[in-house]
Amino acid sequence: EEDFHLLVKQMAEKEKDCANRLFYLALPPSVFKPITSMIKACCMSPTGWTRVIVEKPFGKDSASSADLSDHLQKLFKEEQLYRIDHYLGKEMVQNLISLRFGNMIFGPTWNRDSIASVTITFKEPFGTQGRGGYFDEFGIIRDVMQNHLLQILCLAAMEKPVTTSPDDIRNEKVKVLKAIPSLSLSSCVLGQYCGDPDSDHPDARLGYLEDPTVPEGSSCPTFAAAVLKINNERWDGVPFMLKCGKALDERKAEVRIQYKDVPGDIFNGGTVRNELVIRVQPDESVYVKVMTKTPGMSFNLQETELDLTYKSRYKDARLPEAYERLILDVFVGSQMHFVRSD
Repeated sequence: EEDFHLLVKQMAEKEKDCANRLFYLALPPSVFKPITSMIKACCMSPTGWTRVIVEKPFGKDSASSADLSDHLQKLFKEEQLYRIDHYLGKEMVQNLISLRFGNMIFGPTWNRDSIASVTITFKEPFGTQGRGGYFDEFGIIRDVMQNHLLQILCLAAMEKPVTTSPDDIRNEKVKVLKAIPSLSLSSCVLGQYCGDPDSDHPDARLGYLEDPTVPEGSSCPTFAAAVLKINNERWDGVPFMLKCGKALDERKAEVRIQYKDVPGDIFNGGTVRNELVIRVQPDESVYVKVMTKTPGMSFNLQETELDLTYKSRYKDARLPEAYERLILDVFVGSQMHFVRSD
């Protein structure tokens, strides 16, 4: 407690007439509760706002997450809490709302009548790199799937909000989550990477269990794939596939919306399904895979792309880092891109 009183004293020496205070909990989850209790007891701004940024993981399971949420809500109002998921600050994730609801060409086909499947992918080309002890406490599902990928799913699947206000958007996200039945093991694939003895890269020759910081015999997954269903009028029967993993073949995060086959095929099976791909990282882009006639005298079909790659189209644009955007949102009091307690 003395340390927090000292912190308050040092802040007061620098503050002028009206001072706002922002606390960023980039700390081990085990100390969230005592730290936030001391912030509430000692460190609230007497002249301006006080806001608290909470980093993931928000608990280790449903019970610990609810316990942390109950604790925070007893101390702070919802508008003071900013549960940060940095994927919600990425350019193309934020662009999902604009693409969906700002373009007439997507709206009428964004449903089970036209879409065959939605795949949301996160891939990293490296393993734990000596951080296996930390990673082993959580695994790929808690680290990536149930936060980053689930938030992207909500943006891709939600109904049109009444406005772009934070609560209207988050209300629609909650409706999507409520419509998703519990996931069964038969709809999941879990895996753990092993080393490639023939690789030229020393890290690639080490499997997960060969990381000295990983507990011996750990069954912690480093790869997970799951198929979710959404039981509502728009998405009934459309599989939403979430895939994420470490030590894979490339670095990539994307949303891939695959459309159904064209009915009444007149090209003797020469067509392939259209796809809308939103590439989150690297090389932010949006592209649509379409069928066109090959150039020249023939009448053969080929697949091509309508491609909007940001670094080509917006050469002079600066895309801020995700945390940069989100911390600015906290300063101005916008919770649009933050996770609400429900």
